[in-house]
Amino acid sequence: MRQRLFALLTSALMIATFGTTVSAAVPTDTAALRSEVNAAEIYTHLQEFQDFASANGDTREASTAGFDLSADYVAGLMEDAGYTVSRQTFPYNFFEQLAPPVLVGLTPSPFPYTYDDGEDISTMDYSGNGTVSGVVQEADVTVPLPVGQPDGTSTSGCEDADFAGFTGDIALVQRGTCFFFEKIENAVEAGAEAVIIFNEGNSDERTGVDFGQASFPQDVPVLEMSSAAGAQLVELIRTERAAGRTVTMTVTTTTVSEERESENVIADSTFGRTDRVVVSGAHLDSVIEGPGINDNGSGSAAQLEVALELAESGVETRNAVRFIWFGAEEAGLVGSAFYVSELTKREVKNIAVMLNFDMVASPNAGWFVYDGDASDTASTGSSGSGVVEDVFVDFFDSIGRVTKPTAFDGRSDYDAFVAVGIPAGGLFTGAEDFKAADEVAIWGGTAGIAYDPCYHAACDDIDNLNLVALDEMADALAHGLLTFANTTSAAEGTGKGDGSPAYDPSFKGHKAIR
Repeated sequence: MRQRLFALLTSALMIATFGTTVSAAVPTDTAALRSEVNAAEIYTHLQEFQDFASANGDTREASTAGFDLSADYVAGLMEDAGYTVSRQTFPYNFFEQLAPPVLVGLTPSPFPYTYDDGEDISTMDYSGNGTVSGVVQEADVTVPLPVGQPDGTSTSGCEDADFAGFTGDIALVQRGTCFFFEKIENAVEAGAEAVIIFNEGNSDERTGVDFGQASFPQDVPVLEMSSAAGAQLVELIRTERAAGRTVTMTVTTTTVSEERESENVIADSTFGRTDRVVVSGAHLDSVIEGPGINDNGSGSAAQLEVALELAESGVETRNAVRFIWFGAEEAGLVGSAFYVSELTKREVKNIAVMLNFDMVASPNAGWFVYDGDASDTASTGSSGSGVVEDVFVDFFDSIGRVTKPTAFDGRSDYDAFVAVGIPAGGLFTGAEDFKAADEVAIWGGTAGIAYDPCYHAACDDIDNLNLVALDEMADALAHGLLTFANTTSAAEGTGKGDGSPAYDPSFKGHKAIR
């Protein structure tokens, strides 16, 4: 089997070496590698990840024993396969909510509204811990927003002037243009001891709760609130003010925010041009709430199996290949950001492309490819990312699988690479968004429920997988990796990473930062 794979891949390399066309996607026969990569073998790695979680509190969060065992497992297999393995440690901000938030109205009495956790309020990630009682006062909010206003219209809390004359204890601000931490900082400087941020309310995507994170640990309690509940509270404050009275409430959050340590596992090939490195990345950690077998055991295990089969083939690709399993992605893409921040300018330029694999086995799967050329979404990758998109789309076309584009919105580990101009792309089978009826027609599954109903939940376990999607996504991973590992030039349209930001995302991981 190894000899057959070696012969086929060597033939493909000769085509790449002596072909007359020089481009980012030199046609490469990847069939031999793909034939050795299958869902059954990937599943064995996923079962190991599940076992590590089950023995350690049902989680593989980036600072837990479940994560450490996962990292040891990956590193050990990659070392045995002949890769040069390093372990890169870094600090990150850990956050956990220990109890649901409480928001109780005191005056007027009886208080006209009840605010329920999960429906009207949630604790913002990196909220401080504590209880604050006092006057609630709004800061430059607009309720209701004019119809048709785009997302990010409100500037509530973004400027010191928004808090001119602020005498309250709890600041009520509206989501909008600036970062959440800036709103919190301005409120605290004005004397607030707690902050409530309510959703903007001008689109379906900006109505609910549990939408954001404060970027880093805060000293005061911070709540998120739905747009409807926020509008109710604003109207109550205005009504009471007109009558010469104030609204008072008690806010309670129960959280842990502290600095911890995690690591990236990095495995380099011992061959190939080191001035044209192909990076394949997947995050290895889960959220604290569950074992993270789809998110992102699926991408981690698929990447691992492709790497092992590539090593087993004995073929030396034209370009160096670097596989990275990132830690603390769920804490805000920390591991990948740290990795890129430690690169020299020359090392940035030496990365030809970054391929990202985050959630590739969602049970109600979609087949999504990152929209590198921004032809279908509002956000874009760095120059050359459109070539990566084409390689994946063309592969799926060749097997008769319809794909859809997904945006570079800052929700996965490609973010730090795109931000320094490195071409990037990748695959995704969907998270918390609902599958549409037209997607059921092309992919199957169930309309009106999430692509992954167990996203960031305890039920994201070994039973939370679509093995058909996993098998096809792993084949696409192998195809894309080998294609770029054998390319004779940098990705078309770019001089490789140049250290300049490519876009300004609104997410750092799964939560918005503004």
